[in-house]
Amino acid sequence: MSKLSLTVVDDANYILSGELNRYSVANLQLPKNSSKTTLTLDLSEITKVDTAGLAWLIYSLSQLQRNNISLKLVHLPEQLKKLMQLGHVENLFE
Repeated sequence: MSKLSLTVVDDANYILSGELNRYSVANLQLPKNSSKTTLTLDLSEITKVDTAGLAWLIYSLSQLQRNNISLKLVHLPEQLKKLMQLGHVENLFE
């Protein structure tokens, strides 16, 4: 089983650590009721990512946008950048 953890830095900044894949994203959620207009997700500690991980990021973005919150991804791993380019979704995130 893959391990993934979400660390809260403050009410607008979060760090994801571990493997962002189909095994780890099932119960993971970002807060949708933030008072901030932008949530920043630091991905520098992601060790692996697959298409399900990318799908989770897109789903999370859509859920946040329903509450007028944008999602900014920082320190993207190369593997994720390549998946985003293949899926033509690199422009979805700030």
